[in-house]
Amino acid sequence: MRCRLVVLTIVAAFSIPAFGQTQTPRIPRMPDGKPNLTGLWQTLGTANWDIRDHSAQPGPFFQLGAVGAMPGGQGIVEGGEIPYKPEAAAKQKENFRDRLKLDPEVKCYMPGVPRATYMPLPLHIIQSQKDIAIAYEYATSNRVINMGKPREAQVDTWMGTSNGHWEGETLVVDVTGLNGQSWFDRSGNFMTENVHIVERYTLADADHINYEATIDDNTIFTRPWTISLPLYRRKEKNAQLGEFKCVEFVEELIYGHLRKQTK
Repeated sequence: MRCRLVVLTIVAAFSIPAFGQTQTPRIPRMPDGKPNLTGLWQTLGTANWDIRDHSAQPGPFFQLGAVGAMPGGQGIVEGGEIPYKPEAAAKQKENFRDRLKLDPEVKCYMPGVPRATYMPLPLHIIQSQKDIAIAYEYATSNRVINMGKPREAQVDTWMGTSNGHWEGETLVVDVTGLNGQSWFDRSGNFMTENVHIVERYTLADADHINYEATIDDNTIFTRPWTISLPLYRRKEKNAQLGEFKCVEFVEELIYGHLRKQTK
């Protein structure tokens, strides 16, 4: 009996972390030991309306009432403010005033990076032993993160060219070749074709990814700046990526004026 008590005491001593220490959360891993990001993920929050701190406010159409209003929310910009140059800050205000005509989301254009990550729709990460693919529900957008020898962007596109590598437990993605037509949100915060974005994906535990993106575009910003937010794993039964093919919803908006008018 005495021997059994001694054994149990030793096991307990090695099983319980010391005071002030925390156990490392278990995360899913690939066969090579790298964190496995595969899964259906989605953000919570109001960043797609405005990536800065913002109060609730009415929308552009009073006929839509509360349905078309902007909900208030905390921003995702570290430090709170986007470091616009004066002329770019004026352009952002102009974009906000004319957002119904200018926001790429209204016209169902691909959302670009990083906006695709925090739109109020899920995204699906598929990780292989070679490359990593991300499929987005909005406008069936997608991109492949090249994990091999870095490739230069051949042409500018909405989703850009992504080259990735691992820094410890963090996936770092270098994004270039963006066409500069994407906005960061519905409030007119914008970029140019000179933008360079570096994303960082870190599994905090099995069900949360800490996401960061550093934006560098000296055409309109005085310095690089960073956004950060968590991604949450969708865990409901049969969770899957749906389709939101929105082109047919905006044909009249974009091309209606070209219709032949009859007398």
